[in-house]
Amino acid sequence: MGRSDTRTRIRGAAATLFRRHGYAATGLKRIAVEAEAPFGSIYHFFPGGKRQLAEDMIRTSGTAYGRMVLALLDSVADPAESLVHAFDAAADDLAAADYADACPIGTVALEVASSDEALRVATADVFEEWVGAAAGWFGRWVPEPEAARSLAYSMVMMLEGAFMLSRAARDPQPLRVAGRSMAALFRAAGPEGG
Repeated sequence: MGRSDTRTRIRGAAATLFRRHGYAATGLKRIAVEAEAPFGSIYHFFPGGKRQLAEDMIRTSGTAYGRMVLALLDSVADPAESLVHAFDAAADDLAAADYADACPIGTVALEVASSDEALRVATADVFEEWVGAAAGWFGRWVPEPEAARSLAYSMVMMLEGAFMLSRAARDPQPLRVAGRSMAALFRAAGPEGG
């Protein structure tokens, strides 16, 4: 296996462990074991250690997750139905993962918001990226940019909050309810074609 394979395995293991257990509870040794990589390779690829690896994970996983959500939204022609579909897919995926895998950065974002400025900024940047992309998506039907951005904030907030409730209750229902609520909010905005 090449260098990029090792780096990819380290990134993947870190993403899974940080998402499931948080930043503080995830050690580099455990990441190395999960990645089936020599411990020293983490510092080879991420000389800044755990913090650099976490920041890389936040930015790369967060961006990839945002693209996946937009692809889900684009998979159904009707925008309100698409919102329900995307939240239902998130509910199905979370239940299939036994409530262990939710948002790739949500767990870390809550943990580091007041304790690590570099990681806080990384999570804030990713959330802003998501809001901007979602505002663009909503902007296809909602001509007022502020209204589209407001819907985008609502979608991200509902998704993150529903993930938290679903994980705590070990029940997909909060995500399903959030999807229907988001569709109703979208329809209430009176968008063209909604």
